[in-house]
Amino acid sequence: MAVPGKKMPKTFSSSSTMGSDEDLKVYCQPCDFDGPRLPAHGYCVDCKEHLCETCFRVHKRHTLSRHHTLLDKYSMPQSISSVSVHPTQPDNFTKSCPKHTKEIIKFYCQNHKALLCSVCVTLEHTGTSCKVNYIPDISGQVINSKEHQDILKAMDNITEQCRKKSEDVKKITAKSNSSLTDVLADIKKFRTEINQRLDELERQAEDAAKTIQKENNTNLKTVETTCDDVTKSLKTSSDTIKHLNTTKQADKLFMELKLAKQMITDHEKSVHHLAAYDVKEYNFKENKAILTLLDKESSLGTFAEKSLKQPSPPPHVDIKSRQTSHQGKICVKISKDKNRCWIRGMFLLNPDLLIITDWSNTAVKMVDTSSQSVTDQLQLGTRPQDVISVTSTELAVTLPDYHNIQLISASSNKLKKKQTLKVDGPCYGISYCQGKLFVSFTNPAKLQILDTNGTVLTTVEGETIFNSPLYVTTNTNSIYVSDWMMKTITRLNWQGEVIGSYGGMISPFGITLSDDGTVFVCDPGRNVIEEIAGDCSTGKVVLKDLNGPSAVCWCAETCKLYFSCDTCQDKHDNFLQVFKLS
Repeated sequence: MAVPGKKMPKTFSSSSTMGSDEDLKVYCQPCDFDGPRLPAHGYCVDCKEHLCETCFRVHKRHTLSRHHTLLDKYSMPQSISSVSVHPTQPDNFTKSCPKHTKEIIKFYCQNHKALLCSVCVTLEHTGTSCKVNYIPDISGQVINSKEHQDILKAMDNITEQCRKKSEDVKKITAKSNSSLTDVLADIKKFRTEINQRLDELERQAEDAAKTIQKENNTNLKTVETTCDDVTKSLKTSSDTIKHLNTTKQADKLFMELKLAKQMITDHEKSVHHLAAYDVKEYNFKENKAILTLLDKESSLGTFAEKSLKQPSPPPHVDIKSRQTSHQGKICVKISKDKNRCWIRGMFLLNPDLLIITDWSNTAVKMVDTSSQSVTDQLQLGTRPQDVISVTSTELAVTLPDYHNIQLISASSNKLKKKQTLKVDGPCYGISYCQGKLFVSFTNPAKLQILDTNGTVLTTVEGETIFNSPLYVTTNTNSIYVSDWMMKTITRLNWQGEVIGSYGGMISPFGITLSDDGTVFVCDPGRNVIEEIAGDCSTGKVVLKDLNGPSAVCWCAETCKLYFSCDTCQDKHDNFLQVFKLS
């Protein structure tokens, strides 16, 4: 098949050398490049090439050439001299394909929003569902276009966010470091009231303060470096886009804009991740008991954190009336499964990728919600309960029988085991927010807040609070725990204090947070899913007459609710149900 942009080979026979009957014949030009010489059967007006019978037939079927104008052998030009030789590849095509580095990007797929080379088109975008365009045919519309303006505006917005974020973090870091200086002064003042036996304790306190200062400065440097890199990257791209637009280089501008879209998405994520740096201000709280019980004490005092961020008001969300429609179901049982599925946990990495834990088949599964199929499965050798995303490519799964949290890589649409975090009991529910893991336990019943290394920061327990806390979900304001035996959803703040509770259920199980702050709860005892206000003041059944709803998750982008069933029947338990709520 003819490829637009190829030059005529120097050895090609043409009418410019008329020396024999063979020279007077017209031959297939594509075949003359690397195949046998075959007589021309027709001619493509668009490609300006003579074609043999096979090439002529393929030319009519191929995605990129099916709409070309073809002349049969009776209507085609009868000599090479009557048609122009292919022009050389436009100078505008200079960007290499990231997948096929020796190829140049020349096409754009409207369906996948992707820049393509000819190899990409041939191997991956040949189906009738892909609308592939040759860039010069569509690039003219980008000059001074709305897309051009929107891209530049988005770049400016991120640049401004970086500037503000850098300034804000610098200010609060200065306050934090200043407060730590005051802490050290208080330590020295307190130190004068006691004897030389406190020297070692004082050094420990100083080291702790300096460690926090060092961490503050390291975090500040990370923020400044990230913001500086993003700003420079965006300025370079912005300048290029402005120059290409001014000089009306449509092809290059088109490609640069498409690449800028992805850059903006990546940078937005980078800037969003900076929100995790919650810098604290400190003061020193004396240990008064040390004055009389010095020989029995092991610390000079503690650093009490107080966040420099403005506290967010507690959420108060009215439950709106929702329209519901069943969107179908997804089969999650595969040939390797020996038992019926029991999906105990689920989490959406993105609208097209769902991660689920299969308790009965001791596996974690990756589900493509678009194709409605299981695309990968990782056997764990023990029963997994719940799953959460720690980063965009890393998962954390609770393994109650082993008292472990298993970290799993989910990059390149493949699941792979990483390290494990040892915990001090049978762990069930798990959630993640702002660099911290929230894990619920049974025997004894409790909730723990851990860092990502597994270090326990806070423990909440008590017979009046928890009995069988199987699930937990979190946002920046609250922690919500679903307790099977207490028949409640308990709301706590990040200090572990109970600030709300919702009852009236028979057996609350899986829970998930909606984008507006309400909580969806599975209640298999009533075969319903209930929506509860963020302050736990009220609730309303949104789905009823279900079949043992078990685990649940919410997709804010598509307004879809996914949930599993537990009925001990294959026809229900091997499928995820999908409902749209609007």
